[in-house]
Amino acid sequence: MRAFDYARPASLAEALLDARQALAADPPATPAFLAGGTTLLDLMKLDVLRPGRIVDLGALRQEFGQIRPDRDALHLGAFARMAEVAAHPGVNAAYPVIAQSLALAASAQLRNMATLGGNVLQRTRCAYFRDPSWRACNRRTPGSGCAALDGANRGHAVLGASDACIATYPGDFAQALVALEASVVIAGARGRREIPFATLHRRPGTTPHLETGLQPGEIIAGFVVPARPWTRRSRYLKIRDRQSYEFAVASAAVALDLDGETVRDVRIALGGLASVPWRAHEAEDALRGRRLDEASAQAAAQAAFSGAVPRAHNAFKIPLGQATLVRALLEVKSMEITQ
Repeated sequence: MRAFDYARPASLAEALLDARQALAADPPATPAFLAGGTTLLDLMKLDVLRPGRIVDLGALRQEFGQIRPDRDALHLGAFARMAEVAAHPGVNAAYPVIAQSLALAASAQLRNMATLGGNVLQRTRCAYFRDPSWRACNRRTPGSGCAALDGANRGHAVLGASDACIATYPGDFAQALVALEASVVIAGARGRREIPFATLHRRPGTTPHLETGLQPGEIIAGFVVPARPWTRRSRYLKIRDRQSYEFAVASAAVALDLDGETVRDVRIALGGLASVPWRAHEAEDALRGRRLDEASAQAAAQAAFSGAVPRAHNAFKIPLGQATLVRALLEVKSMEITQ
């Protein structure tokens, strides 16, 4: 790990000021924000990230650690711990897909430390990105190439990738946020702004090193999940190589509004399969107004992967992803909903 400056601001305003000063220094000291530290410290030890200044946001937890469900929405502070949100009775009752996505992530020890804001900003687990001895990684070194294109790419994306990068977005919580059409609250030098969470992450295109729409020095302050007819009938299904402490090979976040067995409305997001948290609009369109059964679920799953581009080792993800979505849809249909 390389040397760095360290600051622990006492407030959000102080944290933003510290970041601005670091960016304006000569030479600039690229700041990195520390919340739970479960991703940042790993990447620093691997020498993948080399921040000149660490801004420790631990003191902001009291102000931005809330878990507040109300009549209209679920309000989550960015510094709430994953384990706290996963165990919250109100979240489990009204937004089960969120609780499940958090409970199925990482290990109990990590969930006790990791924050919601840090979780959605975690970096890819692509082995070529996380090992600097591989020079060809456009996320780490723009313009150097993508070693995964012709390398070991079993875990890589079949949706939303590009010739510049086929890395998969690794998280779980983000899929639930995308499916429930959440928004994210961002604080920066120009004040606060709120944007749809689905627009936070950028597809790689020709600039995979630009992973989000956050501006330098901006901090995620929280999330707002609107209460909708489909939030209670929701489910997160995660398929992985082992039962626990593993990233998804394929996952599905599904939320349904049913009229009997007919789909009045539906929200679907896929994980472990795409370069960003992936909203499956084609699958949703295939289901609306139709009776939900295995045949219609299969048709929706086919539609979800109509644009998939497999590589040498990850073509199995397409049938696996389809089967995951079918299972998730049928399990959500059979849920017993209590008010």
